[in-house]
Amino acid sequence: MKNLTLVGIILLALAFLLYYMLPEFSMVKLFEPISLMGILAGIGIGLIIGGIVGYVSKGSALKEEQKRREYKQLLKEKAELEKLAAEKSVNQSTTVSTPLTSDKKNTQNWY
Repeated sequence: MKNLTLVGIILLALAFLLYYMLPEFSMVKLFEPISLMGILAGIGIGLIIGGIVGYVSKGSALKEEQKRREYKQLLKEKAELEKLAAEKSVNQSTTVSTPLTSDKKNTQNWY
């Protein structure tokens, strides 16, 4: 947005310079209705174009920010899942190393 303002100021200065270089230049003619209409039309067109460019750039910036937030959230979820997987593998390794007494019951007396 700051760049657009700078470009607008440069173009306004260029327009004034070109107007100043006219052979019949006078400060009184600068404030005649036709000149003022041209100046106001240029400012209006510049504001319209600036508004459209600002709207588009803000929309793309918001989309990028949303993508960054989603990416950070995915990284957090991935870290949590890796942590849970590591805890589960540690728990499984400890349960495999200890013998299970419930599996070795005497099954002859069931009937």
